[in-house]
Amino acid sequence: MEVLSIASVGFLVVGLGTLFLIGELLVRAKGLFALLGVGLMSVYFSYHIADGAWGLWIVLLYIVGLILIIVDGKVINDGTVAALGVVLMIVGIAIPAPNLVYGILVSMGLVIGGFSAALFLKVFPSRNLWSKMTLRDQLTSEQGYNSINEDYTSLIGRDGKTITPFRPIGTVEIDGDHYSATSESHWLDANVSVEVTAVDGTRIVVKKKE
Repeated sequence: MEVLSIASVGFLVVGLGTLFLIGELLVRAKGLFALLGVGLMSVYFSYHIADGAWGLWIVLLYIVGLILIIVDGKVINDGTVAALGVVLMIVGIAIPAPNLVYGILVSMGLVIGGFSAALFLKVFPSRNLWSKMTLRDQLTSEQGYNSINEDYTSLIGRDGKTITPFRPIGTVEIDGDHYSATSESHWLDANVSVEVTAVDGTRIVVKKKE
């Protein structure tokens, strides 16, 4: 396996190995991706361990990093532990590299392979890892959710007058009622004629009338 002494080959092996291992975590591939990933990474580590310069502890770093990613996805779901896992995996593959260029390339291979694994989600059913971090329910009007005050939407296009200076938030009077509004990036003085241009939720946007 002397071919693994070539940096580009190491990049390819690590990239594909990580692609399949992370892919196994993301989608239901019936263990096939896991076998391919383990096989490729075993080839990489066996070559670098065989030269006698490094021990099994570099393999342990990679494995611990992978376990942290799994724990984060299944239990914690905030991405911080997974980030630590990625760092350990990069350290595990980069340390035994024969030179700096080789180390940089295999580290890039790991990152690219990990991110590329998301492409499997377009083909295979997802395992819903990190599902707690994703808001799947759509807060639509049909489901009874509506952040827009219906009374406010009727204000669009109406004229009013600023009661206080806008810096750029202030109070505007429209048809005798007072509302908190914003002029966005424009500062306005009091007693200025304005027009309601938009309503975003409970946020009323006004602009000076020309």
